[in-house]
Amino acid sequence: MFARLAAKMPMAGCHCVNVGHGIVDNKDMPMNERAKELVETLKAQDDLHDPVVEEAFLRVPRHVFLPDCTPEEAYANIAVPLKRDAYGTVVSSASQPAMIAQMLEQLDLQRGHNVLEIGTASGYNAALMQYIVGDEGRVTTMELDTDLAAMAELSLQRALMSRIVVVHGDGAQGYAPRASYDRIIATVGVWDIPPAWIRQLRPNGKLVAPIWLDAFQVSAAFRHDPSGRGLYSEHNLPCWFVRLRGRDAGPGLTVRVIGSSLELVSSAAEQIDDAAVHALLSDDAAINHLDMPLTFDQTLSGLLPYLALNTNPDVILTSYYVPDGSKSYGLHGAGFGLLMRGSACFLPFSERGACHCFGSADAFIVLQDTLAAWRAASTPLLDKLRVRVLPIEGSIPEISAGRILTRRHHHIHMWMET
Repeated sequence: MFARLAAKMPMAGCHCVNVGHGIVDNKDMPMNERAKELVETLKAQDDLHDPVVEEAFLRVPRHVFLPDCTPEEAYANIAVPLKRDAYGTVVSSASQPAMIAQMLEQLDLQRGHNVLEIGTASGYNAALMQYIVGDEGRVTTMELDTDLAAMAELSLQRALMSRIVVVHGDGAQGYAPRASYDRIIATVGVWDIPPAWIRQLRPNGKLVAPIWLDAFQVSAAFRHDPSGRGLYSEHNLPCWFVRLRGRDAGPGLTVRVIGSSLELVSSAAEQIDDAAVHALLSDDAAINHLDMPLTFDQTLSGLLPYLALNTNPDVILTSYYVPDGSKSYGLHGAGFGLLMRGSACFLPFSERGACHCFGSADAFIVLQDTLAAWRAASTPLLDKLRVRVLPIEGSIPEISAGRILTRRHHHIHMWMET
């Protein structure tokens, strides 16, 4: 899901008391009621099911890890930016609680597990995991930014959870001194799965990572493939994370259209001429409606993955984002688009099939035809998506369905089960 971002607010004071288990006791504080409200929200939205994860949300104080937020923001179901680059782009954030809950359920932690996390950020996710694995388990978390690693360590100390080991370093290398791991989780979007993670994962282990598939990400729950080669995931959830930085960051995927706040994010970013896109989008858009109204989930979890699997090479599939509540070329918020020579069509996630079309109608026709094919295929969603990660050595694998994406270390095969 695309998580909404909250602005930083003045620092709020917190009172911490040790009651064992390395957890702050806030039973007499309003923060405890806020945590309960957050849990009830997540359960009502069908984002939280596991009672063990629920208990962790109730017992680990999120506000301790977000000291610059108001109490309302600390326990709201929103992502919180922690660091931006020189251009204002978020490079680290505290993940949306709904996404945290979903990924922890994918991870299926058990007491005593040895866990590696890539992307410490605030340290809150590491604290939740330590609570779940208990005193007999251990959590190692890696952070590329020195300042974020130091802040996370301080927050973990304040929450009396200093057993967690925070490692400052490039997460793509994993952390061999505490391997092998029962579980590995990345809280950053990856272009490819770094080989070190696979080497450091136990034979019956699980690796949960947001992986980039064309113009969208899924949080994939990988296990070692039964064939003995690579990884396989049949549980894939929609997500949107800031990207891994460091040696395995992958190619640039974002294009900011010249003279605007419109950001295009695509595996084909190197093919996008932002000046040509600006010229095409400078004329007023025609609003064309698809012949089937679409919900947010149908668009993000159904039509978009189907497009990624079935779009012709002469069509560029891209996600788009217009930040800070502004508008650019009549577009706002987030959605996806199709770019062709002399034609563009953008579908906002929030507008139920109302497309903003520029130039010729070609891109809209491709989108409408793909929608018809998706409907004829019984509108498959991400629960039908399968992802296999295979070593890149040798020839490209022969496939009977889906699509192969070739990355630095692996061939990624994605397809829909019928």
